[in-house]
Amino acid sequence: MCATMNRMSSSVAPPGWPAAVRPPGAPDWERTAVGWLLDICPPDYRGYAVLRRHPVVLARFAVLHVEACQGAVNRGLSEARGALRDVAGQAAVEAAVEAWQCESARLLAERRAVGLVEEALRGRRFVPRL
Repeated sequence: MCATMNRMSSSVAPPGWPAAVRPPGAPDWERTAVGWLLDICPPDYRGYAVLRRHPVVLARFAVLHVEACQGAVNRGLSEARGALRDVAGQAAVEAAVEAWQCESARLLAERRAVGLVEEALRGRRFVPRL
């Protein structure tokens, strides 16, 4: 019974864990993490052998990439009305602002997920909460 409990607790995925990645400790979970992380990153990252061979390095690159995207979204959101008012109508500008806001929310969730995967690749194991 204790062995079963240990196996169960070693495959716990915390809230915010990406659905495409098996829980840490599950068979083949690192392979699914690498595939997902490569999908998060720019396509050119697939060409770097170090990123394919070292999942923790790939995770760090992915974290920084998502954070850079968050910075771009924040800049786009702060500049949208001023930069677009002369080239688009009010409805288009407001739609652009809404798109930036949606992208900001998506990236916030993605940043959490990438961070959790990085932590797991560095050895952190998550335990179920009661």
